[in-house]
Amino acid sequence: MPKITVLPHAELCPNGAELLCPAGKTICDVLLEKHIDIEHACEKSCACTTCHVIVRNGYNCLNEASEEEEDMLDKAWGLESESRLSCQAVVTDIDLVVEIPKYTINLARENN
Repeated sequence: MPKITVLPHAELCPNGAELLCPAGKTICDVLLEKHIDIEHACEKSCACTTCHVIVRNGYNCLNEASEEEEDMLDKAWGLESESRLSCQAVVTDIDLVVEIPKYTINLARENN
């Protein structure tokens, strides 16, 4: 069973985490199931960037990003070459190391 190592994030996962998960799930779903409350303002429909993660290890083992995902990622805060929308990145049988960026662009949340 693959493992997702989540690097420490001050609010969502202060100590980091190691999560065992079955292949075939998205990174977002795994994080949410393990009580790491990553934002997902569009309800995982590839219509925002709030679930943006940076895959520090294992990026090349994920499914290929769609053109729609690539277009959304262009709007993400802190975009890097290993960035993915966690709602679109499907876990395979390879371990991953994931960083959740410090900030997200969530206009609905900022206006509340």
